[in-house]
Amino acid sequence: MGRSINLEGKVALITGASTGLGKRFAQVLSQAGAKVVLASRRIERLKELRAEIEASGGAAHVVSLDVTDYQSIKAAVAHAETEAGTIDILVNNSGVSTTQRLAEVTPADFEYVFDTNTRGAFFVAQEVAKRMIMRGAGSGGKPPYRIINIASMAGLRVLPQIGLYAMSKAAVVHMTKAMAQEWGRHGINVNAICPGYIETEMNHHHWSTEQGQKLVSMLPRHRVGKPDDLDGLLLLLAADESQFINGSIIAADDGFGLS
Repeated sequence: MGRSINLEGKVALITGASTGLGKRFAQVLSQAGAKVVLASRRIERLKELRAEIEASGGAAHVVSLDVTDYQSIKAAVAHAETEAGTIDILVNNSGVSTTQRLAEVTPADFEYVFDTNTRGAFFVAQEVAKRMIMRGAGSGGKPPYRIINIASMAGLRVLPQIGLYAMSKAAVVHMTKAMAQEWGRHGINVNAICPGYIETEMNHHHWSTEQGQKLVSMLPRHRVGKPDDLDGLLLLLAADESQFINGSIIAADDGFGLS
């Protein structure tokens, strides 16, 4: 007898949903039955995704969110709950990167990466968690809530030319553990996915270049992942069935971290 993940009745907020992995995460959670709230700065892209999801029979809402702006975070979470209902699942996905040696990093570079990847991720999770904790106290129970932080294999293994990005994602890894320890008692499971090299619309051209092909040849199975390679892990961590998984940092990198 088969079994599938059913997220009907759940509301999921996905940050950085306008493109790449965030877009895929929203589609997958919607297909599993969740009502999704799409958040990013690129509203027009979000509206296009909302139309796609609705055309497939799903339910989606759009909110404007700049994770580098604390007031924008508070307003976006409040708007999301007004539009879609209380948030059960957060996929904390917004992220940016730069490519340079550490000796070349400027204060502007540092702020650009850390304001989005670390500070932004923290305050989005905090704002959502505060509401989850309040509801749990009010109901006298501990509903199954899920926060999924999108870190990176670079947060586990330093890679050349993206040391600044690696530092920011390493902070997300430790942040996930701290949140899981503190918020677990409130019924909030906090875990992190650390993707390896994944082909998206923003980087697909790179893999056909000489530098990209050289990198692919160094990967354990000489291949780059696709966004749908993360589907199963995402659904597991979002589901009620993952109640015993908390504070886990899970690499989805095709074994790259083993080499």
